[in-house]
Amino acid sequence: MEDLPFITPPQAVASILSETEQMNFGMASEPLVGALLCTLAASKPGGRFLELGTGTGVATAWLLSGMDLHSTLVSVDIDEKAQNVAARALGHDPRLQLVNSGAIEYLATQPAESFDLVFADALPGKYEGLADALAVVRPGGFWVGDDLLPQPNWPEGHAAKVPNLLEQLAQNADFSVLPMVWATGVVLAVKRRIS
Repeated sequence: MEDLPFITPPQAVASILSETEQMNFGMASEPLVGALLCTLAASKPGGRFLELGTGTGVATAWLLSGMDLHSTLVSVDIDEKAQNVAARALGHDPRLQLVNSGAIEYLATQPAESFDLVFADALPGKYEGLADALAVVRPGGFWVGDDLLPQPNWPEGHAAKVPNLLEQLAQNADFSVLPMVWATGVVLAVKRRIS
C-alpha cells in the first residue's frame, strides 16, 4: 500500500529524510500517516493546526502540503537538534511557526478550542497531557495520534499505554473516536459540536 501512485510526498520530504537518516533519528512519520494529515489539513481552509513533536519535520511537510495559504501551523518540539532539520527545510514557509518547547508546557499557554487539528506525534499530548491536547481542539476539529501498533523502538512497558489511551478517548463524550489499522496505527478523534 505504501507505493500507491496517488500518495506523493511533498518535495521537502526527500531532503528531510536524508538528514534524518544521517542523524539516526528513527521516529519520522510514515507516508500513509502523512497522506492522512495532508487530507485532514485540506478539509480546514484557513485552519489553525498544531503538531506536538516536530521531530525532523516529515509530518510537518505533509501538513503544510495540505494547508491553504490562509492556514497556520505551530509545530512544537523540545529536541532542538531534530527540529533544526525542519527549520532548514521548511522554515521559509510563512505559515509555519516552529516552537522549541515541551508540548505540555506549550499546551498550558493555549486557550481552549484554539486549533482545528492537533497531531500528537510525541508522547506528550497523547500519553501525557491528553486532556490538555483535547481541550485546544475546536468543535468539528481533529485530534490525531499515531504509532499505536507495536513499534520496534517502543520502550519496555509502553504497549500497555495504548489500550489506556483508547479507553480515555472512548470515554470522552465530546469526541467521536475512530481507531484505524493504518500505517503505524492511527486514532482519529473529532470534537463534536454540542448545540
